[in-house]
Amino acid sequence: MRSNRWLRLLALFAVLGLVAAACGDDDDDTADGTTTTAADDDIDVQPVAEGLIIGAILPETGGLAEAGLGEPQIAAIQLAINDINAAGGVLGNDVTLLQGDEAGDEALAREAAQRILGQGANAIVGAAASGMSQAIIQLLSDNQIPQCSGSNTSPAFTGQANADYYFRTVPPDEAVAPIIADEVAGDGHENVVIVARADDYGTALATLVEGALDELGATVAANVTYDPDATTFDAEVSQITDANPDAVVVISFGEGFPLIAGLLEAGISADQMYGGDGIFGPATIEGVDPSDPNVVDGMKVIGAAGGAEFNERLAGDVSAGNYIYAGQVYDCAIIIALAAEISGSTDGAEFMDAVFDITRGGTECETFEECKQLIEDGEEDINYNGASGPLELDDNGDPTVGRYAIGQFQDGELVIIDDQDVDVTAL
Repeated sequence: MRSNRWLRLLALFAVLGLVAAACGDDDDDTADGTTTTAADDDIDVQPVAEGLIIGAILPETGGLAEAGLGEPQIAAIQLAINDINAAGGVLGNDVTLLQGDEAGDEALAREAAQRILGQGANAIVGAAASGMSQAIIQLLSDNQIPQCSGSNTSPAFTGQANADYYFRTVPPDEAVAPIIADEVAGDGHENVVIVARADDYGTALATLVEGALDELGATVAANVTYDPDATTFDAEVSQITDANPDAVVVISFGEGFPLIAGLLEAGISADQMYGGDGIFGPATIEGVDPSDPNVVDGMKVIGAAGGAEFNERLAGDVSAGNYIYAGQVYDCAIIIALAAEISGSTDGAEFMDAVFDITRGGTECETFEECKQLIEDGEEDINYNGASGPLELDDNGDPTVGRYAIGQFQDGELVIIDDQDVDVTAL
């Protein structure tokens, strides 16, 4: 019965609630070479290995992990480390990977960062959630530890004062909005409703998608927002169906699964629905109706990912079709390793300046091994074009080219049907 199904969905929603935002740390202090002091914490650095040490602070538990967004990122960074070490490592040593759990909790993310720094990490990949990155960015800035995220899409990082050691391989949300709009309009839909979580992520992306749809001549009949902590979506479903849309764009995380289920029950078909990165993954199938693997067949989702060749390499290590942000995280690790190699140092304060230059201008290369060989041959100006595209990092540490995957649920699985590169400077 409908009531029993909603009880199951609401129970799942309680598990899948995701962190949307967090505040940065205002503490400040400086590094002294061996023992680093940051904020109010003394970090006694005891390196666990020689050579470059990369720490990963990614969602092993918590809402993002339950929604499937942690799995591809964790698999991707391990693949990157394997590729780096197979090519001889960095500066004659294997690269060591240390892993920490951001867990959707600011305090736990910070504890993970402090532990990893104490073990000698020279750079950090992560966090996945923008809020979790904000929770550790001051600590890493104070300690001159480069930080790269493959999934932070918040525009707040651009030009942020304590982002001097921060860069990312995924563009802000301005880049994905036109792709979502192109898919909706390209499928012939003209009367669209956008429904989004009422937070910075949801409302900002909804506004961007609305603008992109308007430019394509589509009508946005309603732009509906909802409380991410809501336990029922009856009012939102009624508001959406009253607009009689031929397509619905859902901007949510796992808490939106019951909303999608409600729309299906109200007569909106799955092939009329489109989603963003927050529901890009097979967890959407289980979240909407665990008893029916075909429940969302036809729905399209769009999010940052690697290209087809990279995704094929990763396929054996992730759930079917779950490539969200994987290429971007892979590239974080490769860029860090190349920056250390070309600068001749594993000290983040010394190799940070090289990060930007190795993704723009110079001799193009597409793998760590190829790029490293160019460096060893005396090439001082390389241009790494990676799994997530050409990147072309600007002086703020933002990519000016982004790569996105278009997925569609088919026969109970998420299938990547296309990928697209976006020139952010042309938006």
